[in-house]
Amino acid sequence: MTSMLTHTIRNLPASSAWAARVFARSLSCSSQLQAAAVQPKSKKTLAKSGVKNIVVVEGVRIPFLQSGTSYADLMPHDLARAALQGLLNRTSVPKDVVDYIVYGTVIQEVKTSNVAREAALGAGFSDKTPAHTVTMACISSNQAMTTGVGMIAAGQCDVVVAGGVELMSDVPIRHSRKMRKTMLTLSRAKTLGQKLSLISKIRPNYFTPELPAVAEFSTSETMGHSADRLAAAFAVSRVEQDEYALRSHTLAKKAQDGGLLLDVVPFKVPGKDTVTKDNGIRPSSMEQMGKLKPAFVKPYGTVTAANSSFLTDGASAMLLMAEEKALAMGYKPKAYLRDFVYVSQDPKDQLLLGPTYATPKVLEKAGLTMADIDVFEFHEAFAGQILANMKAMDSDWFAQNYMGRKSKVGAPPLEKFNTWGGSLSLGHPFGATGCRLAITAAHRLQKEGGQYGLIAACAAGGQVTMPCGLSLFPQ
Repeated sequence: MTSMLTHTIRNLPASSAWAARVFARSLSCSSQLQAAAVQPKSKKTLAKSGVKNIVVVEGVRIPFLQSGTSYADLMPHDLARAALQGLLNRTSVPKDVVDYIVYGTVIQEVKTSNVAREAALGAGFSDKTPAHTVTMACISSNQAMTTGVGMIAAGQCDVVVAGGVELMSDVPIRHSRKMRKTMLTLSRAKTLGQKLSLISKIRPNYFTPELPAVAEFSTSETMGHSADRLAAAFAVSRVEQDEYALRSHTLAKKAQDGGLLLDVVPFKVPGKDTVTKDNGIRPSSMEQMGKLKPAFVKPYGTVTAANSSFLTDGASAMLLMAEEKALAMGYKPKAYLRDFVYVSQDPKDQLLLGPTYATPKVLEKAGLTMADIDVFEFHEAFAGQILANMKAMDSDWFAQNYMGRKSKVGAPPLEKFNTWGGSLSLGHPFGATGCRLAITAAHRLQKEGGQYGLIAACAAGGQVTMPCGLSLFPQ
């Protein structure tokens, strides 16, 4: 999904469009760690006649942690509840003002399939407040946000909370299908003889569990394999991927130490200490990273644990309002959500190329060009995926042969791209990442004095066939 954000100027309905200026032509990352000064821009409005201005009031997330650490004994709704409570504490918004709650998740806990509802009740919202859950792989919380935008634009709501959650520490593991079928039939057996007859048919292989896989259902291929093939197709080297991953961790560490990750709220884990920061930020060295073996395509692949996002637990929440409602309640909007686009491609060879296809579409909708964009926040599933998209966006040949365009989109410059780190370093709890991208972009626009920002995230995995969305946010 790709979305556009614009920065709020003196609380007035300035419009916004985040559009992406993707990589500079040089794909080597090590020499481009400093952000360039933001140039003043003319304040073109993206407001549309007859369409409500929809604003981001605030967004928060609990710290994103590597799976198997402090959140390991919790359930997904516990994390989502903590994010909702963090949003309530930060904004002081009355619970009864919230008209609707939408959450995104990917790997659903069977006991809380509508995790939005369970988290809302746990956070103290009224049982009269409707809530539902959406799933769209890595852009699930983007889908939650745009669902909220649609409800507000349609006049159904004035205040919506959107968010996302994932708990990779405890994913559902099922019995084999044969065992499930036997157990279900056994529950309907009425006589002892019928039950014994069914039990006698159970074989040892029935007990082999079905483990979840982060794989595309239609191809049975994991995202890591897709990323490796994509990197090879666009000649992205192992060194380039490691350089980019090191850049992500270095920038994330700098942002964390500098107090820039304002969306993080502390979470007192029951029975444990209070968690205050992400624990996956670990700047290393090219030498250390170079020692790791390929993780997916062996022995010659280039995707490793060091240049991939790690399994992550976390949750996020964002407060969306109609602008009139926000101003009436005394809130200063952080961003205006203007436009968004979802695209879909071939789930095998182009599974992770969504940003390349979505970026020009959302820019054209907003009437902007790549040169207009001040802030880019793209989801980093794999360094190879990011770099392959950069090369695709900067290729006239790819634009003409695959996108039906006369010329290339152009790649965003690194000095405006994910400058506070990204999913490779901050973590990637599938369902929660989209809200992190959006609020980070809003905070960067505010900090850097920019006007237009663009977020993009690919959705892959077993739930969907490569939708990608871009959102334009103005602040």
